Amino acid sequence: MNFLIYFLIAILGTVIGSFLNVVICRFNTGRSVSKGRSICFSCSTTLKWYELIPLVSFITQLGRCRTCKNTISFQYPIVEFLTAIIFTLTAYKLSGIFFVDPSNFVAITTLTTFIFCLWIVMFVYDVRHKIIPDIFSYASFFSSVMLAAIMHGPQSIAPTLLASFLVASPFAIIFFVSKGKWMGFGDAKIALSIGALLGISAGFTSLLISFWIGALFSIIIILIGKTKWGLKTEIPFAPFLFISSWIVFFFSLDFSSLMKFFTF
Repeated sequence: MNFLIYFLIAILGTVIGSFLNVVICRFNTGRSVSKGRSICFSCSTTLKWYELIPLVSFITQLGRCRTCKNTISFQYPIVEFLTAIIFTLTAYKLSGIFFVDPSNFVAITTLTTFIFCLWIVMFVYDVRHKIIPDIFSYASFFSSVMLAAIMHGPQSIAPTLLASFLVASPFAIIFFVSKGKWMGFGDAKIALSIGALLGISAGFTSLLISFWIGALFSIIIILIGKTKWGLKTEIPFAPFLFISSWIVFFFSLDFSSLMKFFTF
């Protein structure tokens, strides 16, 4: 695939990212995610079409509402940009399928990016509210099982389910042993889709990397010494899981490749 195709995929990613922002902000608020015009949360002004162009509007308006001049949350451009990057990298990662079976490439890429869109929503929602809605975690799990069936046939469903529950088991054990004090059960539900998508070896590699990233983040926060952060601060763990899973997926990591990296 050439540069133009990847560029168009990135543009599509920003548009989808804009919709994901709507889902994140409106979910569980009583507002429809598919109906109703977007408004400024500061002055309640209905936004015009040229104020809703993904990334471009935020940049041209210098991150402020055109009406009230209040700042716009950086969540909006970050989610749009992240979605564009994820879409482009996914297309590149799966591009080998395109030359073998273009129609299958479309189906596999569409379902994979759908799963990643759910991950992005859960990522940001967990940061904002410190909770993972079940509808998103279960949807990503079932979509991951479906993806395995499309890629490897119906016979792959049983081993995919086994990988899901094995990868999720450490979080489930931690949750029940600590009675929810050390880790929420939502992380176990997220790990179901990670195991289904990545498999056992890559799935556990993702878990290992997520703990490394989480530990590094915690050390940095402590060293910075922010007053609102401390040893007893509840830090959402889902974002670390998603970041590590993207790293494992895009770089094709598993335990053996990870061990080779640390072998001198």
